Amino acid sequence: MIHKLVKPVIFTVALMMSTVITAQEASENDNPELQRVEPFQVFDNLYYVGAKWVSAWLLVSDQGLILFDALYGDLTDLAIDGIRELGFDPDDIRYVVISHAHYDHIGGARRFQEEFGAVVMMTDTDWNMTDEPAIYQDYPKPIRHLSVSDGSTLNLGRTRLRFMETPGHTPGVLSTRFTVYDNGFPHDAFLFGGVGLNFSGVERTETYINSVQRLMQLENIEVNIPNHPESGEIFERYEILQDRQDGDPHPFVDPESWDAWLEILMRNAQGKLERERAAAN
Repeated sequence: MIHKLVKPVIFTVALMMSTVITAQEASENDNPELQRVEPFQVFDNLYYVGAKWVSAWLLVSDQGLILFDALYGDLTDLAIDGIRELGFDPDDIRYVVISHAHYDHIGGARRFQEEFGAVVMMTDTDWNMTDEPAIYQDYPKPIRHLSVSDGSTLNLGRTRLRFMETPGHTPGVLSTRFTVYDNGFPHDAFLFGGVGLNFSGVERTETYINSVQRLMQLENIEVNIPNHPESGEIFERYEILQDRQDGDPHPFVDPESWDAWLEILMRNAQGKLERERAAAN
């Protein structure tokens, strides 16, 4: 029996606390020995190659590889090594899709460009962020490649990505919808590119709320692909996946928890907006 993993109260606390990182936590986050996770397969065409605290995902197509987010610093080696451990060649990475221009997602992009010839994709708004002083931590500035706009698509062989701009966490957060396969059976997956509320300002928070409202209007999303593991209970779900028996549902295919998660994001953002409006008055 597969048990649902929705834990609204726990996740609400985790989301609010994640906006504050101590110096010790930051040091531990940057340490590849502490952050290493054995790469693992989640669907026929999707693999986790990220770290304990920040995600990177490898999507396999019949015409090459697509990497979602590039990690940063020494952690980028975890993604590169993980791709090889899974039996793939980093030279086959055609595109690196960056969810937003914070160091933990974009920091390794330049390496994938220089070492493997990958094309980096991001929204124009967040490309512009790379010309400004880095937030939180410096990173090697990637070469400006492709800009992605709301509603655009990318086809690589039989794989298709559909993009949405969902600003808030940064001014140009990029989210992606794509198909994953479970023993050949398709499911609609979605990667919301910027979940955290660690920004300030009434207008930015209103923008974030508008983005979440757009996501709530999407139909048939079955799989949450988060760019931080805690946002989708990735490791807990993988433990269940390892013990999956014939006939059991896939633990990552959970449309009910996707809907519940968006409700939590909305409540947290609305509370933030109320506090910011009160402070402004």
